[in-house]
Amino acid sequence: MKNDTGALVISLDFELIWGVRDLGGSVKRKDLLPTRKVVLRLLDLFKKYEIHATWATVGFLFFETRDQMLKSLPDRVPAYQNQQLSPYFSISEEVGVDEVSDPLHFAPSLIRLILDTPYQELGTHTFSHYYCLEDGQTPEDFQSDLQAALRAGERFGCKIESIVFPRNQYSQEYLDICAQNGIKSYRGNEAIWFRTPSKRSDHRRLSRRFMRILDAYFNVSGSNAYKLPIVERPVNIPASRYLRSASKRLKVLEPLRLRRIISSLRQTAKDGHIFHLWWHPEDFSEDMDANFDFLEKILMEFSELRVKYGMRSLTMGEVTKLSLSD
Repeated sequence: MKNDTGALVISLDFELIWGVRDLGGSVKRKDLLPTRKVVLRLLDLFKKYEIHATWATVGFLFFETRDQMLKSLPDRVPAYQNQQLSPYFSISEEVGVDEVSDPLHFAPSLIRLILDTPYQELGTHTFSHYYCLEDGQTPEDFQSDLQAALRAGERFGCKIESIVFPRNQYSQEYLDICAQNGIKSYRGNEAIWFRTPSKRSDHRRLSRRFMRILDAYFNVSGSNAYKLPIVERPVNIPASRYLRSASKRLKVLEPLRLRRIISSLRQTAKDGHIFHLWWHPEDFSEDMDANFDFLEKILMEFSELRVKYGMRSLTMGEVTKLSLSD
C-alpha cells in the first residue's frame, strides 16, 4: 500500500444477543430486535457510498437450527471461573428452534445478505464470543473455539482470515494460535492506557470508562491513524475510533463528536495514513435515524476525501493483502 494514499477501514462486531447475554437484565431482547433492521440499513448505506467493511461475526449466528448448532460445538469449551460468561450451559433452555422463532440467536439470512453485498468481508468474532483474558479458560480452549468458528464460515463457502476479539481481549499467545490456524489479520487496540486489552473487571473501571467517553468528544488520544501496519503474522490493523451511539443526554456535544471524527479523517487523507472505525450494529438500534444520519455525514466526508486525495475504503483483509505485497 502506497504511503501517499489514505484509507478508511470499517469493522463491525456482529454478535446479536451472543455479545451481551452475560450482561444479564441490563439488556432486553426487545431492545436488540431492531439490530436486524440496522444490518439491512448499513448494507444499503455501504452500497450507496461503495464502502468496504469487515463483519466480524460470532460463529453461533451461522446456523440454521439449534440441532445444527449443537452438532457443531467445539471439542473443548472454556471453563470460566465466572460461569455467567459461558453460553454453553444455557443453549438448550434459551436458544430457539431456528431463525424464524429466535431471530437473536441465529442470523444465516443476514450473513447471506452480507456476502451478497459488494465489498464486504466476513471475519470472525470467535465462535462463542470468547473472552481470552478471563480466568479459567485456556489457550487450548481458544484454539478449539477458533477452529469451530472457521468451520462455521466454511458452511457458507467462506475462508475466514480476519478476527476481532470480543471485548478486545487478546495476548501474544492467542495471536500465535490465530496465525497457526490461518488468521492473517486482527483488530488491535489503540495505543493508550484506557484502551489496552484487559479483563472485564478492569475494562469497566470508572476511570477507563470516563476517559473513553471523554475521548469521543475531545482530542485526548489523537487521531490514532497510522501508516501501513508492520508486517507480522497476523497483521495488526489497530482501531482508531469507536463510533459511539448517538446520545440524547449529551446531544449538545454531538457536533464535537462528529468534528472529532471528521478532523481525523481529513488528516488521515492528507497524511496517507489508515483510519480504522468500528462499532456494533446494535449500537444503532436505539434512535436509529439519528445514528444513521451521523454515519452518513461521515461517509459523505469520506466521499469528498476520496475525490480530493484518492482516499480508499478497505476491509481488514484488503489492508492485509496490501501490507504483505509491499
